[in-house]
Amino acid sequence: MRAQMEAMARRIDELEGQLAATQASAAAATTAADEAKAVAAEVKASPPVAVAWKGAPKFEGKGGWSFKPRGRLQVDAGVIDAPSSTGRSDGFGSEMRRARLGVEGDIPGGFGYKFEADFAGNEVEIADAILTYKHKGLTISAGQHNNFQGLEELSSSRFISMIERAAFTDAFGFERRVGLSAQYGAGDLLLQGGVFTDNMSDLPGKSWSMDGRVVFMPKLGEGQLHLGASVHYTELNDAADTVRYRQRPFVHTTGERFINTGAFSATSETGYGLEGAFISGPFHAAAEGYWQKVSRPAGLADPTFFGGYAEVGYFLTGGDSRGYKKGTFDRVKPESPVGEGGMGALQVNLRYDRLDLTDAGIVSGTQDGLAISLIWTPTDYTRLMMNYGRMKYKDAVHPAAGGDTSYSVNAFGMRAQVDF
Repeated sequence: MRAQMEAMARRIDELEGQLAATQASAAAATTAADEAKAVAAEVKASPPVAVAWKGAPKFEGKGGWSFKPRGRLQVDAGVIDAPSSTGRSDGFGSEMRRARLGVEGDIPGGFGYKFEADFAGNEVEIADAILTYKHKGLTISAGQHNNFQGLEELSSSRFISMIERAAFTDAFGFERRVGLSAQYGAGDLLLQGGVFTDNMSDLPGKSWSMDGRVVFMPKLGEGQLHLGASVHYTELNDAADTVRYRQRPFVHTTGERFINTGAFSATSETGYGLEGAFISGPFHAAAEGYWQKVSRPAGLADPTFFGGYAEVGYFLTGGDSRGYKKGTFDRVKPESPVGEGGMGALQVNLRYDRLDLTDAGIVSGTQDGLAISLIWTPTDYTRLMMNYGRMKYKDAVHPAAGGDTSYSVNAFGMRAQVDF
């Protein structure tokens, strides 16, 4: 009996130990469950990665990190009709005008980044490769990016009113360059300036340039006014440096140029630009003028060439207006997009475009173009465009029958576009 009682006592002690362990485990489990609920509630209230949608997913993490893919696809087709006697009747052409893919985002501390490559033409070309720093109204940018040569050049190709920009922007060699720049915006005033080298694809190189731009952009009632001026200087530091100015007839699907200076020696370029625009409801107007002066080696006259345009545009669909943001034209956002019971935005634009490449003994022709475009924007990120242009030439480099260098060329172009 004594042995049995001792065994029972030992068993009771074991059961009491197991009960204590079980109670401790239960308490720990309850605590862990409470902690898990608290963490879940915190994550739900403030997730470590927030995902938004702005044409593409944008990922935002704690501390100021963000990441967003970006890109655009523009498919063009065009027809050129030139006098057959010039031997330059190029006819129909098509191309992948731009096929860009890249990323952009923010880094803690006020820093940001943007990288975008263009795969059009079966080649890879870096479009933007930038590191930025922002503090209040100041933005500092380092890397390959646009310098500051006017409204038309700085407005993205996604938002321009014609298939191609004004003739002078291409003729005078406006392009992205590697450099360091600063931009400061305060109220209605925007100041931009920077020092640049060549485009990344042309490095290493010895040329350098300075660019500056000032924009005044007040609201006038319900309207937006834009007034700006820019200056550009390029120093060509190679004794063998040459420049060449030329331009296609309105569309990029042809390689023909009816005005062309050919290559000639130069030591520097100095450009001056004036720009203005006004947006009021469905109506907009814009105009620019640009003077490109070329300094040549001693003993040679210095020519000054001119390019400019003036345009008006109007939305045929109610509630739609041309976008504008920080000194450039911006995205059109249809009031009634396709997919939400509407037809999107429909816009018509009329432009006069002039390019004069004759001065100081260089006779390379003038191009006066009258163009009209019809743009359908079904949604914020899709676009279809149709353009017609009639280019009138004087002193063209390709003579027609009888040596005539004054004639007209017709051009028609179409574009399908999507971006994100």
